[in-house]
Amino acid sequence: MSDPVASLDKSDTPADTLTGGPRRGRVRKRGGVRGGAPLPLLLPALVGLAFLLLPLLALIVRAPWRTLPDQLGKPEVWQALQLSLLSATAATAVSLVLGVPLAWLLARTDFPGRGFVRALVTLPLVLPPVVGGVALLLALGRNGVVGKFLDSWFGITLPFTTAGVVVAEAFVAMPFLVISVEGTLRAADPRYEEAAMTLGASRFTAFRRVTLPLIAPGIAAGSVLAWARALGEFGATITFAGNFPGRTQTMPLAVYLALQSDPDAAIALSLVLLAVSIAVLAGLRDRWITAS
Repeated sequence: MSDPVASLDKSDTPADTLTGGPRRGRVRKRGGVRGGAPLPLLLPALVGLAFLLLPLLALIVRAPWRTLPDQLGKPEVWQALQLSLLSATAATAVSLVLGVPLAWLLARTDFPGRGFVRALVTLPLVLPPVVGGVALLLALGRNGVVGKFLDSWFGITLPFTTAGVVVAEAFVAMPFLVISVEGTLRAADPRYEEAAMTLGASRFTAFRRVTLPLIAPGIAAGSVLAWARALGEFGATITFAGNFPGRTQTMPLAVYLALQSDPDAAIALSLVLLAVSIAVLAGLRDRWITAS
């Protein structure tokens, strides 16, 4: 008599037969999950891709390549670019100093109203930037809720200054950092911190020596995203800081101003921002963007 176990196919164990493991794997492969896309999905996908790429391609095609060196060689262009880079970097530094502890608070502690606080933190993501600029004016302006005390007590005036540019950019960029770091903290195993504290480390020492190295990729990704968001900020900046060349005029504001009088200059400035954005995306590795 033949052994019923031996008569089974070697690739199909009883467990596989019941669960359909190998067979299901073969069906998936033949089913087109990694193969060709069905036509009802392929057509909208191609239209969506064209919708996103066409404006960028038009910007490159219509660029004044012959006069581009002259356009980019103007002093006001370099002033705007330098101010944009410095203010975006300063706004990212502010976001790091304030945003990392805030992300840790949301991810590692329980307190009443935490969900509401998280919603308030992410509010600048959906708030129109111009509304954010108006809110900053009402809060930090000379007659603002806090700004009047800064002016009368310390002589600090933020609106229509370079510091105001940094404040406006940090306001809209910090949520990107907080969300990225909070997600990384939630994915990190808290038992490492607990083990460090059982060995005598304080909670802050455990955070500094154990947690920070673990979440470094998330901090790096959030910092790059915050920097890119600060670099491209327009609405809150022009509302709160104004548009003064050499002092508050960043690259997006220079593009808007040039578009009204010199479209070629606006296209040249837009190409600079496009190149910087591509460099930022190239610097973001897949392991920073994905949960892995």
